[in-house]
Amino acid sequence: MKHKRFIDLSISIESALPSDPPMMIPEIDYVDHTEGAEQMKDFFPGLKKEQLPGGLGWAIEFLKLTTHSGTHLDAPYHYHPTMDRGKKAMTIDEIPLEWCFSDGVVLDFRHKGDGERITVDDLKKELERIEYEIKPMDIVLIQTGADEAWGTAEYLVKGAGMDRKSTLYLLDKGVKVVGIDAWSWDRPLPYLAEEFEKTGNPKVIWEAHFAGIEMCYCHMEKMANLSAIGRSCGFIVCCFPVRIKKAGAGWVRPVAIVDED
Repeated sequence: MKHKRFIDLSISIESALPSDPPMMIPEIDYVDHTEGAEQMKDFFPGLKKEQLPGGLGWAIEFLKLTTHSGTHLDAPYHYHPTMDRGKKAMTIDEIPLEWCFSDGVVLDFRHKGDGERITVDDLKKELERIEYEIKPMDIVLIQTGADEAWGTAEYLVKGAGMDRKSTLYLLDKGVKVVGIDAWSWDRPLPYLAEEFEKTGNPKVIWEAHFAGIEMCYCHMEKMANLSAIGRSCGFIVCCFPVRIKKAGAGWVRPVAIVDED
């Protein structure tokens, strides 16, 4: 009988880390058990703290964050109001669940420098190296190594990134969900800004995201721990997003499920 190994591919949502732009950094207000006991008195008139186990009540957390805080799944609506060359773009609550549970494949690009493009040729070479052919509905995970810098300001500029052509290359093969262990599916924003400043070419801006205007797809960002899977293929990825009405993204805790003897 095979044993199933479960690998967590997510990062935790944490307060005050510099790994997001300032406007996106989460804030968490923790209500501990002592304060929770005081709150419970409002719900149960006449209650004394001493009547609670150890004089303690519930613990609650209040969060201020975006749908792109922590590991998350972006829906086509995040990229543009339309997808598939004119159709209304799906929001995160409309993503088919069958997209989010399928065979996974890891493509390793840790050898590429920060801010470099992952091109179609790069994809072909890596697929040849691991002797794998992408099939429809595969969940393709791009490994850049950027997750090692999580928790630091450097995280925002770490890792290579996809471009328009390499994204469409995967989508043409029937892929609907992809993921990356970096802040963005595209190259880090400062590299895009630098290229735009030098060339004046707006096509470099968010080119991999905007590929979703042509062909619908979802991508996970801020993934982690891809090396722990221990193989390039032969595993399942489960990545169901939280349903947020009419939102462009939802928090997700992706898991790789590996069968082992």
